Amino acid sequence: MPDRSPLISRALSRAAASAVMVLAVAACSPVVSIENADVPQWRATALPSDGQAVLEDAGKILNRDRIIQTAASVPAGDYTLTITCDGGGKAFFAVTLAGRELAEAGAACNGSLETASITVPKAGRMEISTSSVDAPLLYAYHLVPAR
Repeated sequence: MPDRSPLISRALSRAAASAVMVLAVAACSPVVSIENADVPQWRATALPSDGQAVLEDAGKILNRDRIIQTAASVPAGDYTLTITCDGGGKAFFAVTLAGRELAEAGAACNGSLETASITVPKAGRMEISTSSVDAPLLYAYHLVPAR
């Protein structure tokens, strides 16, 4: 009966080499880029819309420009700002009421959710600006009355 150990050894070596090649190619395969990402699809799982949000947004920061969303009149009260981002780095959110800063918050862009409690002392025009020096990235937030 012939010794099959060299044949088995060669077959195992080839299988291992093939596995290494497959893994190397997979590691080099491009991930969906932020530029081509479907924001509504991403947001649906990252931070679904809340029907009670007084201010919300989701989008892409492709360069370092600040993105500002405004609500004409937000009632006085306590609110929760929930934020998330993806793409690496960090995103920053600044909340102002009638030009006066109420809060700043940040989120690591790894898909985790961060929250900040915000007290709005009187009704007024609110702005939430989103920025990052780590562009490109995806971001989403919503401001809802505290429960």
